[in-house]
Amino acid sequence: MTSERAGPSLSVVIPAYNEAENIAGMLRDVLRAVRGLCSDFEIIVVDDGSADTTAHTVRELGRLHREIRLVQHAQNKGYGAAVFDGLVGATKELVFFTDGDRQFDVAEMEDLLARIEGSDLVVGYRSPRRDPFMRRLNGKGWSLLITLLFGYTARDIDCAFKLMRRSVIERLRDEVQSRGATFSAEFLVRAKRAGFRIAEVPVRGHRPRVAGNPSGAKPSVIVRAFRELIRFRLRLWKESS
Repeated sequence: MTSERAGPSLSVVIPAYNEAENIAGMLRDVLRAVRGLCSDFEIIVVDDGSADTTAHTVRELGRLHREIRLVQHAQNKGYGAAVFDGLVGATKELVFFTDGDRQFDVAEMEDLLARIEGSDLVVGYRSPRRDPFMRRLNGKGWSLLITLLFGYTARDIDCAFKLMRRSVIERLRDEVQSRGATFSAEFLVRAKRAGFRIAEVPVRGHRPRVAGNPSGAKPSVIVRAFRELIRFRLRLWKESS
């Protein structure tokens, strides 16, 4: 007999860097949410060279839950590299990714699944965004800059709550070169230019970070993001010439 919740096969990708305080709770949240939506799923945690016990915790939970798989970077490669390695390592029909900091209510992935019919990529936007003022201001400025340089793709480009068909990843994996904070912007711009259908969904369960420290505001991360952005803009000009 077919399960009533068989649904699509689903990969959940979680990039994580020094999230030892959050990752166990995050994985419990994901297991609870996904089991209520489909029966064929995997959870891929990409530990991006954490200096804490993030990888150890994931490995231990993987012994208890066969659906959990760890991908480990020997050193920190950047947010985009962690997301990219998780996406290309996914094996299921649909691929969802979110961060490991527990700022999202992962149960809301059901809203994205409801919109994937007729779409190739469903992008969440935080409504409202529960971050400190400067992070919200920087995020709006970044999204505005991307829109000015490449045209509109999404209202909340870096929202880490996205669902896509695996065919999108297979089509773009050799084109997207950014491996830092510019990854999401390049991925969306490339997806739009490739003709993929993009839908947007509000994510209302965004909440403040309660443990661990964000790394997006580090000067090195910001400098790398702008370098990658310039290189991406130059690549597109070259490709279209």
